[in-house]
Amino acid sequence: DAPQSYSANPSSYSSGHHGVGVEEDVHFNPDVFTYSAASRETCAQHHGQCSPHAFCTDYASGFCCHCRATFYGNGRQCLPEGAVHRLNGKVSGSLRVGRASVRFQDVDLHAYIVGSDGRAYTAISGVPQPAARSLLPLLPVGGLFAWLFALEEPGSENGFSITGAEFIRSLEVTFYPGGETVQVTQTAEGLGPDNYLSLRTHIQGEVPFLPENVTVHITPYKELYSYSSSAVTSSGQREYVVAAGTANQTLSYRLRQNITFSGCPHSRLPARQQLSVARAFTLFDSHEHVLRYALAARIGPARDEAENPGVSPCHDGSHTCEAPARCQPGVGTEYTCECTAGYRGDGRGCRDVDECAEGLSQCGPFSVCLNAPGTYRCECRSGYRPAGDGQECVPSAPVSDPCEAGRHPCAPADRARCLSRGDGRATCECLPGYSGDGMHCSDVDECAESPCHPAATCYNTPGSFSCRCQPGYVGDGFQCTYESIQQLTPCEHARMYPREVPPGPSPVGDGHVPQCDEQGQYRPLQCHGSSGHCWCVDTAGQEIAGTRTAPGTTPPRCGSPEPTERPPSMCERWRQSLLEHYGGSPRGDQYVPQCDASGNFTPLQCHGDSGYCWCVEQSGREIPGTRSEPGTTPPCLPSVAPPSVRPQPRPDVSPPATGTFLLYAQGQQIGYLPLNGTRLQKEAAKTLLSLHGSIVVGIDYDCREKMIYWTDVAGRTISRSGLEPGSEPETIISSGLISPEGLAVDHLRRALFWTDSGLDRIERARLDGSERRVLFDTELVNPRAIAVDPVRGNLYWTDWNREAPKIETSTVNGANRRVLVHTDIGLPNGLTFDPFSKLLCWADAGTKHLECTFPDGTGRHIIQNNLNYPFSIISYANHFYHTDWRRDGVIAVNKETGSFTDEYLPEQRSHLYGITAVYPYCPGGK
Repeated sequence: DAPQSYSANPSSYSSGHHGVGVEEDVHFNPDVFTYSAASRETCAQHHGQCSPHAFCTDYASGFCCHCRATFYGNGRQCLPEGAVHRLNGKVSGSLRVGRASVRFQDVDLHAYIVGSDGRAYTAISGVPQPAARSLLPLLPVGGLFAWLFALEEPGSENGFSITGAEFIRSLEVTFYPGGETVQVTQTAEGLGPDNYLSLRTHIQGEVPFLPENVTVHITPYKELYSYSSSAVTSSGQREYVVAAGTANQTLSYRLRQNITFSGCPHSRLPARQQLSVARAFTLFDSHEHVLRYALAARIGPARDEAENPGVSPCHDGSHTCEAPARCQPGVGTEYTCECTAGYRGDGRGCRDVDECAEGLSQCGPFSVCLNAPGTYRCECRSGYRPAGDGQECVPSAPVSDPCEAGRHPCAPADRARCLSRGDGRATCECLPGYSGDGMHCSDVDECAESPCHPAATCYNTPGSFSCRCQPGYVGDGFQCTYESIQQLTPCEHARMYPREVPPGPSPVGDGHVPQCDEQGQYRPLQCHGSSGHCWCVDTAGQEIAGTRTAPGTTPPRCGSPEPTERPPSMCERWRQSLLEHYGGSPRGDQYVPQCDASGNFTPLQCHGDSGYCWCVEQSGREIPGTRSEPGTTPPCLPSVAPPSVRPQPRPDVSPPATGTFLLYAQGQQIGYLPLNGTRLQKEAAKTLLSLHGSIVVGIDYDCREKMIYWTDVAGRTISRSGLEPGSEPETIISSGLISPEGLAVDHLRRALFWTDSGLDRIERARLDGSERRVLFDTELVNPRAIAVDPVRGNLYWTDWNREAPKIETSTVNGANRRVLVHTDIGLPNGLTFDPFSKLLCWADAGTKHLECTFPDGTGRHIIQNNLNYPFSIISYANHFYHTDWRRDGVIAVNKETGSFTDEYLPEQRSHLYGITAVYPYCPGGK
């Protein structure tokens, strides 16, 4: 194959740019090295010009860089083969459309390329009408990316393999029958972080007017490209169909293009290659104001049937005119080179005219003339602004700040903040802890939502609240634990805090307050104060089966069993061990075995207050297929006689069905990583789902229906699947996506939220994909991570826009949008909301920090300041778990100390994306 390379010494073409021949001395340019026999450039001197994924080769007249295996490019820039690539850029221009003149400056261009099959998708947003609709036929703007990343046939090379990420493309399109001509210049400026290609596009000229409600259809085509060591040329004729209702009109245009680049003179480039475009699509989305092009292409050797209509050197690209000169066809194969407006010369060498220095500009008073290649522009001096005619500069009237002047209708400063809009107007926003429209703000009673630990008291204050642990407990009020001196017994704790009574079968419902003896132990006879039911309990407070009596009847005779009757059973030993492990009284989310009077496992077992129940064998093992959803109870039959040898479960490990584990996205698969407490059980890790052809990025879990949800940026879909073996993935969103990344599930509202960095918007839908709607599509550049607080109904997301990164929040319905964090932040890739501490935390690949803040943006603090390259993060118990692109693994960080405690590196080393935690229960809340 021809070497994929970049030359730092292209003497064969440098003379055309700098007027230096091979016999002259070396002249340095940041992008190009020229050669002389007395001073030959070598790899040892300039190996830094090569990509990290390339190697350098010395030649007699210089050196070249070549991409290594599994990468492609020109050696200076190399990309992984078959990967998905993204491109960000800006589009500016000045167009005449019919009788209208339209100007636009730095509107967004995003391209998404699937290198494995040569698909290229381009979206340009913000071009004003009627220009946006009239650019529909100008498919070659997006066609550049089809040529750059075309699927390569054996022995052929696509554009990126030859030019890399630094080139200039000049395109001229003439429309027929009207003769309108438009020039397009596209300048590639290299690869940025994450291998994003950066491109500037300028469009100038005239295009035919297209009315509203028309569509444009372009049939598949073939295009012939000619190659030299530093330029690629092509020309051709295209037909397109403009359809309006049932009426169709076939029109055409001729295009001529050349692409200049710094190439390696030692590369064996083909003289000609043929680009075959199998599918071409163009669309203007009037709702989103986005112009879209889509192509699927492959590159191969030139064939006889390839399109080659032109015979003039101006048309086939064989002329010797140098940019910015224009080739003018003559008779037969004759032609002339003419410098375009803004340049002088003989056509074979054109130099820019400095209109500012020569007094040729039309800039008026109080303005500054700025020269530019081929043109100039006028800018008003400081303190002046353009007048209404766009030509003159007039003094700027200072805009007063109503917030500083006190001219605003906002509530007092201790309840609301005034936000200046910069145009003399202001908006009002209630401070955290208050609700209202900003002009009238009332205190929010946070205590009404019971935010504190059950063993704590909540105190509401203006704009805030506080939690204090009750006597006998220590902690911050959000988490309270027993004070070692107090040593409350389980019965005393259950009597003092009935909300935390260990859950179990209770036909009379909640509300029973147990009776304790003088030593704080459960009295053998327990009676319900309101219903009149009575029953016997064991020493752990567990009801003894068969002892319950109805109201009005004689209570049962209860007494403590003699300790010599029998030794404790396996169920009782396990139960007692777990009760001690839980500190005497389990939380509502912790499992405690239920035993009958004989010490055997009761046939029905339930997990805390989650409502999930199942049937067990005599040994306590769960019977597969009997687990029920909240609100229903499985019919469990009494077990048969116990086996002669009983398996001994470890008292410190919950049954597998109730364990906690992590799920992480790794390219084409979703991995399973169980937890033992907070330790990673690396030996039990495995692949949960294999999704060939996918790139899974965002991932989350619905605890109610036990479904996992994920985004796929390769297939541009959102899907879900059950956790049971054999569950089939189901696609729930399959259209209207470009780059779906972050994903969050609201298990209370049965809603799904996601970010799309290709469309720059945030959307929500029901969990089945229905009722889909856009929440935000403005002021977003690179939205990535998203998290939801279902109890309080708040949504949080990150935007790693390199010019202005931020973390924002709103309600789940899209109301009250505001920025939480915008300072000292770089690349906020990962985001998680901790429902236990009520903290919002993020992992930043730019600052290398793991930080947390309260939901109102206060109390910001750093947990860890030396991360590698985090991508996604999740919070569980007293740990954070994040995926890392430097280590290609899952890293555990202690919340309190910030120390790294564990890591898991999969055997198959590739980037890990999203991560989430799966609990054996659903967090509470309404």
